[in-house]
Amino acid sequence: MTLPDTSAEAQAPAVQFDNVHLGFDEGEVLRGLSFNVKPRDTLILLGETGTGKTLSLKIAAGLLRPTAGHATVLGKNLEGMEEKELLGFRREIGFVFQEGALFDSMTVADNVAYRLREEHLDEDQIEPRVQEALRFVELENTLELLPSELSGGMRRRVSIARALINRPPIVLYDSPTAGLDPVTSQTIITLILRLRDIYGVTSILATHRLQDGFAMANFRFDAAERRVVSESAVTPDKAIPSVTRFAVLREGVVYFEGEPEELAETRDPYLQRFLI
Repeated sequence: MTLPDTSAEAQAPAVQFDNVHLGFDEGEVLRGLSFNVKPRDTLILLGETGTGKTLSLKIAAGLLRPTAGHATVLGKNLEGMEEKELLGFRREIGFVFQEGALFDSMTVADNVAYRLREEHLDEDQIEPRVQEALRFVELENTLELLPSELSGGMRRRVSIARALINRPPIVLYDSPTAGLDPVTSQTIITLILRLRDIYGVTSILATHRLQDGFAMANFRFDAAERRVVSESAVTPDKAIPSVTRFAVLREGVVYFEGEPEELAETRDPYLQRFLI
């Protein structure tokens, strides 16, 4: 995985939603959603079930098209792309689905290698890439296991390995710690911090767990010490510049967008429900 481009062109938003709508037969879910995420930054999408968090991620990944508005990712206008173009675009995006979404009949190695085989890479190129990805999530000894032989946390880590196999500049996380115990949840957050702080990956993390968002905002992964440290403990020369912001969704639009401190100090009754 290569470090991010820091040129002026790279400072345009990596992800930008402008008045995005998405509806189904039962009605609209996204009703004019607008936000942007700069390269290397993290956006925490907070919201109750049904507010459009997962749908927003699927639009950003090119899996769904907005019914109105504009979604631009990596400089590409998604709603105007043909399906063939979208197939290529999706290879540039990592997606960690809730519950992992692994293929039950495939080994861990085959799950992680799936995208590379879709691209018809030679097997002698695939094997070291798979080992590298699994080493990153500290599961290099699980190559021949099936998903059913793994714990919930291990399956989530394999999903992260699969998401980063193409070395994507953007990774989207759909409730990556849902249903996990606190210790395992911290392991997952540490992996996400490593991706952001070592490789400069742009992230959107959808969750209803406020603690995940504050962990992303208040901590960094120190590559030299190989551990998570407080944000204030990392000197600027040792960190890839990045900002973590929150966007709280309500009824298909952004109800609040701002810094962690703004959310923590809010007096808004609706927002305070997430702080309890």
